[in-house]
Parts: sequence; C-alpha cells; structure tokens
Amino acid sequence: MIYNICRGLLRIIYAILFRFEASGLENIPATGPVVLCSNHISLLDPPTVGTKVNRKVYYMAKAELFDIPLFGSFIRTLGAFPVKRGGVSKDTIRTAINLLKEGNVMGIFPEGTRKAGEDSAGKKGAAMIALRSGATVIPVAIIGNYRLFRKMRIKYGKPIDMTAFIQNSSSDVLEQVTEVIMTNIRAMAKQG
Repeated sequence: MIYNICRGLLRIIYAILFRFEASGLENIPATGPVVLCSNHISLLDPPTVGTKVNRKVYYMAKAELFDIPLFGSFIRTLGAFPVKRGGVSKDTIRTAINLLKEGNVMGIFPEGTRKAGEDSAGKKGAAMIALRSGATVIPVAIIGNYRLFRKMRIKYGKPIDMTAFIQNSSSDVLEQVTEVIMTNIRAMAKQG
C-alpha cells in the first residue's frame, strides 16, 4: 500500500520535474522473478528504475541507512534490504536470491557505485544472483542528467537470453554474463 502510494507520487513528480518518459515496459514479465540491471548515474536511480514498473521492485541499500530512525523502517517498507560496505555478504546474496525465487523483481546496478563513464566495468554480483535464481534479466538504461525540466528517459530492453550461460560451467561464466549485461546497457544508453 505505502509502496503504491509512493510510486504514484513519484510518477507525478518525475513527470513534472524531469519530463520523465519510459519505453520498453512491455519487456518486463508480468509475473516471475526479474532482475532489472541498470546503469548508475545518481542517488535518484533506484526510484527512477522502479517508478514506471507496475510491480514492486526490491533493492540493496547501504546498511548505514537502516540505522537512521524512521528512515530505515521506511526504506525497508519500500523494498530495500541492507548490504554492508566493502562487499556483498552471503546473507545479502541469500536474501536477493530468496526474493527472486519468490517471484519478485529486483533492481541491481552492476557497476556497484555511481559512474560517469560509458565504459565502466560491471561487478559479477548481478550475474551470480540472476544465474542462481533463474530470473529473467532485463537491461535498463537511464538517459539524462536529472536536470530540472529537462527530459529524462529510461529504457527497458528485451530480456537477455541466459540459456548458453546456464549450461556453462566454465570459471569465467560470471564475467561473460556481466559483460553481456553491461554491453546491452551501454548500447541502449548510447542510442539515447
């Protein structure tokens, strides 16, 4: 209930402040586990990725945020769960995989931190979570700079075919999946 209210308010705010547009929403399955893998340019990216999606989107958030009175409870209600700085713990990975196995949607930023460069490398966590959960992977590109009254866009790409990677037992499969995800995100961002 709170999530739906906040999402509705954000849709209005984003439409006014950023002239926000979304394309490719039809690529997101209506049911089943989904990982939305997006580029990361701002602190506003998590709500940006989920605002137009008609399903609740879960995210990892810095553990310190959950220590802030009221705010920690609020973001937990909105679908955030804690991750410690310096690396993703086994508990965090387990939480993510369980959320996906329950048929939920998760937003992940493979770059890990906000990046300005187009060719920033992705981390393997998103690939590992997607492969272990069997989730559909949707590449997402946020296009724009969050400047007031300037157009912002978000593109949801077609699902990435993971069939070849599921059968692959090579040691570098996570690097391969990560590169495919990042290549898709970069291509959509460059198309604008």
